[in-house]
Amino acid sequence: MAAGMGMRGLGRQSGALKRKLQSPHGNPPVKRKRKLSINTFRKGATEADRREEGSSSQKPLPKKQLTNKQNESKKNKPSIKTSSLFKNNPDIPEIHRKAVQQVQENVFTTDSFSQLDLHPHLISTINTVLNICSMTSVQKQTIPVLLQGRDALVRSQTGSGKTLAYGIPLVQCLQGLESKIQLALQSFDTIQKLLKPFIWIVPGVLMGGEKRKSEKARLRKGINILISTPGRLVDHIKSTECINFRHTQWLIIDEADRILDLGFEKDVAVILNALNAERETRQNVLLSATLTEGVTRLADISLSDPVSISVADEIQKVPEAASQTDREASSSSNCMEQENFAVPETLQQYVIMVPSKLRLVTLAAFILQKCKFEKRHKMIIFFSSCEQVEFYHELLVQVLSGGSESEQPGCSSPSSVSLQFLRLHGDMEQEERTEVFQEFLKSKTGILLCTDVAARGLDLPQVTWIVQYNAPASPAEYIHRIGRTARIGCRGSSLLVLAPSEAEYVSLLASHKINVSELKMEKVLAVLMKDDRFKVHRPGSRKSCGKNPQEVRERATVLQTKFENYVHSSEGTVLWAKKALQSFLCAYTTYPSKLKHIFHIKSLHLGHVAKSFGLRDPPQNLIAGSKRKTKPRPKRSDLLKKTHGKHRLAEILRSEYSSGMDTAEAKVKKKKRKQRKAGNQQIPT
Repeated sequence: MAAGMGMRGLGRQSGALKRKLQSPHGNPPVKRKRKLSINTFRKGATEADRREEGSSSQKPLPKKQLTNKQNESKKNKPSIKTSSLFKNNPDIPEIHRKAVQQVQENVFTTDSFSQLDLHPHLISTINTVLNICSMTSVQKQTIPVLLQGRDALVRSQTGSGKTLAYGIPLVQCLQGLESKIQLALQSFDTIQKLLKPFIWIVPGVLMGGEKRKSEKARLRKGINILISTPGRLVDHIKSTECINFRHTQWLIIDEADRILDLGFEKDVAVILNALNAERETRQNVLLSATLTEGVTRLADISLSDPVSISVADEIQKVPEAASQTDREASSSSNCMEQENFAVPETLQQYVIMVPSKLRLVTLAAFILQKCKFEKRHKMIIFFSSCEQVEFYHELLVQVLSGGSESEQPGCSSPSSVSLQFLRLHGDMEQEERTEVFQEFLKSKTGILLCTDVAARGLDLPQVTWIVQYNAPASPAEYIHRIGRTARIGCRGSSLLVLAPSEAEYVSLLASHKINVSELKMEKVLAVLMKDDRFKVHRPGSRKSCGKNPQEVRERATVLQTKFENYVHSSEGTVLWAKKALQSFLCAYTTYPSKLKHIFHIKSLHLGHVAKSFGLRDPPQNLIAGSKRKTKPRPKRSDLLKKTHGKHRLAEILRSEYSSGMDTAEAKVKKKKRKQRKAGNQQIPT
């Protein structure tokens, strides 16, 4: 410090002499050191590299010469727009929760299908075509009950083999009957495989998107097993004369909770009434991964003296040792029905806390880590809207898959690895959805971006990672999403992405016996050090090594800039990003009222959220622009006073797009404008 103060009082020549006479190690003086500590990324200079190379062997350059070299370096260095990703972010809270003992089912048993009284050809098909030798727990408990002709309410975790649990007794029953059976709701592909040795049993499928005329033709020819979606079957009940249920022996309702969640309760009632009108006696099976109030109600009206089968008996038990303090520890625990969910033992669950501005680069880094550098991973990413799926699919394909940049020199060798992105959502045509499903089904690697249309019922083998980019609206939905991996004893992992304001969701999951481990954002972003496409190139800089936090941030900023450059490359992509952002905000407002303390639109910083869509600024006119054409203000003065529904949403969004605050100066200007308008109206004509 004394040396530093002495330098301030000396001239240039004496200062230069003193610098030469300093310690033999050649350490720079305090003043010089302070100048060199300027953020190198923002200023675009290379003082750090120069100091490292020249401190021990080279003499310090004169100030004028150093300035000239700095200016020359700035000219040579490519211009990079910084996105301020790591500034003004909320603190990431510590996750305080007690470790919970998850409810787990023993998926496999040692019992073989040969122990059951099944047709030899059926047993052979199970062993050779399906490559299954032993029964799962749900199959062991369910098949004997159904072979006895009893109704059953089956509850078991996703991916536990429920389809075969009723598919096997169904085929066993049909192969011994001569009369045709014309209704059963089931998975078409699985049934087809089971029916290989029984060619006289004809399966058929009815679903939206197919031609109704060809479906009617199949119904006229006769179908033994009919697999259908509820809405499509109701359509044929009302419009197809040849369909009848006089010989119906089985009714199987799979994914019952999902059917009710999607609003098909009335359709199921129509189907039940149509069946009962022609034949009341039949065997009924109801299957569900969760036991909700709606499922219980459906079981009451569709099942007759059913056998209740639940593989995880612990699910039905309420923990008796929980004290009153433990029950009140989290307000979230009282939000939902206290139901404990079984998860596969081979499933590892993670949660990552990410500020809104960093969500996009963190997702991209995670995709690169798992599907590019580790390889051999198959990933499903869930979003809350169809518009987001379309937008992020195009954005990730353009930036991460390489495009024209992959052919440029200087890219690291791993960048040649192509990433396959697919998309699946409810707005796609049925033919396109089927094509995407089949493509992802056959591929060994790939990333499927989807909405909850893929959360249930789809059996996608070898999926190793489930990423929930937008949190599900309930723990039950969380379970169904992660159920796409770790199926039938295979290993799998899941990642839940939460904002710091949504941290309490972890406690909600814990209250349902769902245990998640925290994954640090910094660890995910560090993978960008492996991809030189995001390196900040400086003349004379050495090769990167290790995980320098500053360089990790620089690379994350370069990646964010690439996303923003693509989004702002045309007016069309900017509009696309705005629509995707709007769909996210609309979906965010639909969380149940009991979860509003965790997911509330007022807790979002809209300027930061816009960054996760590649937008450099929050789109202020997002809502106002869409309503300019129809706003007869004089006639709707009373309606505009209301603070509910869409008008309330528009009001919230307009205020939130200014990052939740107006400066004092802006408020004064608004007030003056109002006063001027009022004064003009009072001037007599």
